[in-house]
Amino acid sequence: MTEYRRLRIDEMGLDDVGNVTIIHFRQQRMSDLMEIEELGQELYELIEQPVHRKLVLDFSGVEFFSSAAIGKLISLNGKLKTRDGVMKLCNVRPDILDVLHVCRLDSVFDIRRDQADAMASFETEL
Repeated sequence: MTEYRRLRIDEMGLDDVGNVTIIHFRQQRMSDLMEIEELGQELYELIEQPVHRKLVLDFSGVEFFSSAAIGKLISLNGKLKTRDGVMKLCNVRPDILDVLHVCRLDSVFDIRRDQADAMASFETEL
């Protein structure tokens, strides 16, 4: 596992697999506005580095995220796209998927069943 000093390791884990960075969210709830802002800033700094243009965000530990967290994901996705990057979400709980679908965000985000599916999808995009 690669460690990045500015990222809160207690809230996420990072793995570099080839040219893909996998971010594992460990907190159950993503709802505190200050934490979301800090986390967003740390992720923005991460994607400033050219080696982090392909991201998989693994939400297997997340049971809830607020509209502020969704907004931060939309913003991160946009910033990454301006840098010719790609972001995929995986292991999103069914109730959260329902919210993303109702808000039509399932057409904004590339949402994959699990980490293996997300990683395989990068290979088919070559």
